[in-house]
Amino acid sequence: MKEIKDFLSLDIYKTEGVSITIGTFLLIIISCILAFYLLKLIRKLITSKLPEEDKNKFVSIFKFINYLVYVLVIVVVLSTSGVNLTVLLTASAALFVGLGFALQHLFLDIISGILIILDQSLHVGDIIEVENKVGKVFDIRLRTTRALTRDDKVIVIPNHKFLTDSIYNYTQNHKMTRESVKVGVAYGSNTELVEELLLECVAEQGGVLKKPKPIVLFEDFGDSALLFGIHFYVSDSYIDPKIKSDIRYRIDKKFRENNIEIPFPQRDVHLKNGSVAKK
Repeated sequence: MKEIKDFLSLDIYKTEGVSITIGTFLLIIISCILAFYLLKLIRKLITSKLPEEDKNKFVSIFKFINYLVYVLVIVVVLSTSGVNLTVLLTASAALFVGLGFALQHLFLDIISGILIILDQSLHVGDIIEVENKVGKVFDIRLRTTRALTRDDKVIVIPNHKFLTDSIYNYTQNHKMTRESVKVGVAYGSNTELVEELLLECVAEQGGVLKKPKPIVLFEDFGDSALLFGIHFYVSDSYIDPKIKSDIRYRIDKKFRENNIEIPFPQRDVHLKNGSVAKK
């Protein structure tokens, strides 16, 4: 027993203030092996219910976490073994602080990406609105999410925006969304006929759902017009601008055929004679 203890106490690296024995080296190896299997178990527990595609997104982040844990294990083992790490930590303090400031946004994005994937709050195919741009999500990564806008451009969204900003998800609950088209008609128009024509325009338009039924709301008495809104449901909100445009064409045509006037803004200007004082 004494021989084993003496063997473990042999120095394999020794400088002023730092002494690493065989026992310390073996303890580091054993601790790293235990950490490896513990991290593997944690990884399985976290990703067990995720789709295979989402599991693959965690490969790089778990590798980084593994390296970080190994470094912490080595530091803890050396510290508990009596190795003086003060000089090393003091020299690295400024570097760690600089890295912390430089990487804070990166880690915030990664943590946000992990939360998005784990709670499944965002899916590929969802229609979202961010910074007044509507896009269809086609790729969710740990740091960024990518969406294709209606004008066929890719918008790259840092994942932290999903936690810090208000972002509309049109398809979070279901694929069906409610849309509307506004129109004004001249005072004195037959409001019942306006309602009938608006419903006809929507009923004839492809892409509009029959149920729930479209409804017409008499929304307000405007300055120059009676304001109406036709509300309807679509199953693909990504293409709703095209559907709305077609409905507006139909409204314009039917209103012309039925002598329903869409007025332009009108203003009455009164000119008053006045005298300019002369000095």
